[in-house]
Order: sequence, then structure tokens, then C-alpha cells
Amino acid sequence: MTSPAQAAPDHQPGLTARLSAEALGSMFIVVVAVGVGIFSNPSGAPVPVALAAGLTVTVAMLAFGHVSGGHFNPAITLGNLIAGRIRAVAAVAYLAAQLIGSVVGAALIYFVVTTVPVLKDARAAFDVVAPGFGEHAAAQTQMAGVLMVEILGSALLVAVFLGATAGRRAVPSLAPFAVGLATVVLLQFGQVLGNLPFNPARATAQAFFSSSWVIEGLWLFWVAPLLGAALAGLVFRGFQGLSEANLAGPLELQAGQDDGVNEAFDADRDLTGEVTETGGSDERQAPAKKNTVHPAPAAAAAAGDDARDFFDGKKG
Repeated sequence: MTSPAQAAPDHQPGLTARLSAEALGSMFIVVVAVGVGIFSNPSGAPVPVALAAGLTVTVAMLAFGHVSGGHFNPAITLGNLIAGRIRAVAAVAYLAAQLIGSVVGAALIYFVVTTVPVLKDARAAFDVVAPGFGEHAAAQTQMAGVLMVEILGSALLVAVFLGATAGRRAVPSLAPFAVGLATVVLLQFGQVLGNLPFNPARATAQAFFSSSWVIEGLWLFWVAPLLGAALAGLVFRGFQGLSEANLAGPLELQAGQDDGVNEAFDADRDLTGEVTETGGSDERQAPAKKNTVHPAPAAAAAAGDDARDFFDGKKG
């Protein structure tokens, strides 16, 4: 008898499709965030720029989240890697795609700036929205303050992403709005301090078209957000382990462990294909497995979680 999984397999998008989605989403975010920032006054009126960037994150996640998971930020990708939701090879590929998309988006805005007669110096225009500290920050914020805010803001952003896209009670359709609103709040706070993007890919893309001082200080906008993302990923993984221990019990948790990574979170592994391959023998093996010690965890792993499947690209 054909099982439902055999009749309608739900295949996850390939790596090429997911990388393309990450590049397109990253490009879209940089085009809007940098473009609105240059043609407005981000230091004097940060709300329009922050709101535009946050709404763009929401739209990009709604459009491409079912394909790639909707990261569009190396910090979020690192948080997912440490939380066990993506493999290292895929995480590196995601980072490359985000950088490429972001640089292309910044290049498009740079071209537009060169066509505006009142903007005599395109690099000077990019300097207005470039992240910086000390004399290069609107509020003259020193390096220690910018470092702390970038770490804290990135940790909060990654925590919102992980918390909104995982868990049995998560609502996948609301996760883009949670991440987008978190982006709005953080950018409004960070722009006054020094145009903090909380996104290393966006900071790198802007640096390519700005003055030399932006590249010199770029290291901070990689180290700080990645450190914050690592902290959020470790905390999330710890909470996940505590939750599994409470639900499964010591014996069941021990039986389900292998390398400490939750395979259901892994965007490189299609659990549906495994169910399909073994589905034909399920009915004959069901009586023998009825009295085994761990039926509940096996059923839970096969069933998966709607929120996890949605943002790991397994449901669309």
C-alpha cells in the first residue's frame, strides 16, 4: 500500500536555488536600506530608513524564506549553524551568496548615485550611510560603545529569528514580521550611534563604495555581530537541549543523540526522502516496533515541525 509520503513527496529546494534566494534577498535589502539612507537623512530622521529596511527584511523573508530559510545575514547564518540548523558547508555557501548579493545591490545604488547631478561625489554619499565609530559616527560614539551595541543587537536579532522559526508552537507566517520589526527597532537605535547595520554583508558591500576609513573599521562590523550571533546560537541550543530533556526523559534523550546536531533543523537533509524510501515496509514492521522503548521520538522526527520545515526550505 502506498503511503502518503510516497504519493506526494515534499522535496526541499536544491542548494543552487537556496543560494540564489539568499543572494536576491540580500541584494533587495541592501538596495532599499542604502538607497533610502542616501536619499534621506538617516542621522536626523532614522525612522524612515529603519522602517524601510525592516519592511524589506519582512518582504524578503516572505518571498524567499520557503526556499532558503530567509537568512540574508551572515550573523543569522552563524546563529543557525551553532544552533544545529544548518551544516557548515551550506553555511559557508550562504555567506558567499549573501556577500555577492549585497555587493551587487550596493553597486546598483552606486550607479544610481552617479546619475544624480546634485551628488558630486558618490563615495561621499556612501559615507553618509557607512557604519563607523568615533569621529566617523553621528553621535561620536567610541569603539567600545559601538562594539557593545553591535554584539547585543546582533544577539537579539538572531535570538528573535531562532525563536520565531522554531518550536512546536511557532507560527511560520508570523516569523518574518517578528524579524522585520526587530530589525526596525535595532536600526533606529543603531543609526544614531553610527549607522550600525547588524549585518556584516551589508557593511562589507557599503565599504566597497565608500572612503578608505570605512574599510579600515570594517573588522568591527564582522567581529561584533558574529560574536553576538554565536552567543545567541549557544543559548538557543542550550534551551533546546533542556526542552528535549524535559519532554523525552533521560533514556529517550540519550538514545536520540549522535553528534549533538538536530538533523530536523538541517537545511541540507531531506527527511521526506528518507520516509519515502522506508515507507513501503512500515506496515509490516509496525507490530514489531509497537513495544520498543522509543516510539515517540521516532514518530516526532518523522513528522517534523511545521515551523522548522517552513524556514528550512522543506515546506512552501
